[in-house]
Amino acid sequence: MNMRVLVTGSAGHLGEALIRTLQNTSREVVGLDVLTSPFTSSVGSIADRSFVKRCMQGVDAVLHTATLHKPHVVTHSRQDFVDTNITGTLHLLEEAAAVGVAAFVFTSTTSAFGGALTPPAGAPAAWVTEDVRPVPRNIYGVTKTAAEDLCESFHREHRLACLILRTSRFFPEEDDSRHTRQAYDDNNVKANEYLYRRVDLEDVVKAHLLALEKASSIGFGRFIISATTPFLPEDALDLRVNAPLVLRRRVPDYEAEYARRGWKMFPGIDRVYVNERARKDLGWRPRYDFRYVLDCLRAGADPRSPLARAVGSKGYHAHPFTEGPYPVS
Repeated sequence: MNMRVLVTGSAGHLGEALIRTLQNTSREVVGLDVLTSPFTSSVGSIADRSFVKRCMQGVDAVLHTATLHKPHVVTHSRQDFVDTNITGTLHLLEEAAAVGVAAFVFTSTTSAFGGALTPPAGAPAAWVTEDVRPVPRNIYGVTKTAAEDLCESFHREHRLACLILRTSRFFPEEDDSRHTRQAYDDNNVKANEYLYRRVDLEDVVKAHLLALEKASSIGFGRFIISATTPFLPEDALDLRVNAPLVLRRRVPDYEAEYARRGWKMFPGIDRVYVNERARKDLGWRPRYDFRYVLDCLRAGADPRSPLARAVGSKGYHAHPFTEGPYPVS
């Protein structure tokens, strides 16, 4: 019998990418979103319990990507975040437990680490593993960590197999920092980020599908989903004050390509996301890392995956903003 998979947030970057991929398998897919799209089969809000209950009928597994994001912090109320990110997740968990789904995969974010990502002055760069305690710095982080805790509670109380994937940046939009946009070419920014806090959309999809397969055997777990860094823990002190020095040490051939393009490395890096647990426990093998990007640049090729190019840029709001991709408080 084919597995029936419910994908929430089907009109978003990751939701669409998951459905595009799942449609090429034997699995049956139900796409749920508040927005209509070619990849949405059920339009409604996860904050509506009766809607969630209808969508969950016959479902064997859930990929829960629907969320209000950091770009919505200025444009949406705290209650909106609670309604979608906490109450919506609770509805999905309750209905998933009621019908006995085999796997529940929750898309969280490395933003949940919040204040733990910025060490005090003079300290080394943060070496961020799943053991680092989150210190949410806004309502987005607060609601995502609360939703993670709900997932853990449902595993403990209902034996619901539930894996949490804390994804790093995979959005194609420009950086929200005006200073960064003015100081660096956007492609330069994204290439730099693959060293410590970016991941390609196709690799994120692979991680979610592996999580579906491994959920029942693992039971519960949190995993950082970010491109494999070339840096090592002993680099952390130098990274904070002189990232180009460390990069020359780890990837010495980057300088020639960066010089040819007039690009530059960030002067310092304050955190590095470590994906070791996902590679070990999920068997995840991300393809798109800094080495891959550098090789593509040298060959004149687009470093984005075919899936990332197909999904493209969506934005987060119905209208554009003059100061960057979204307003920042």
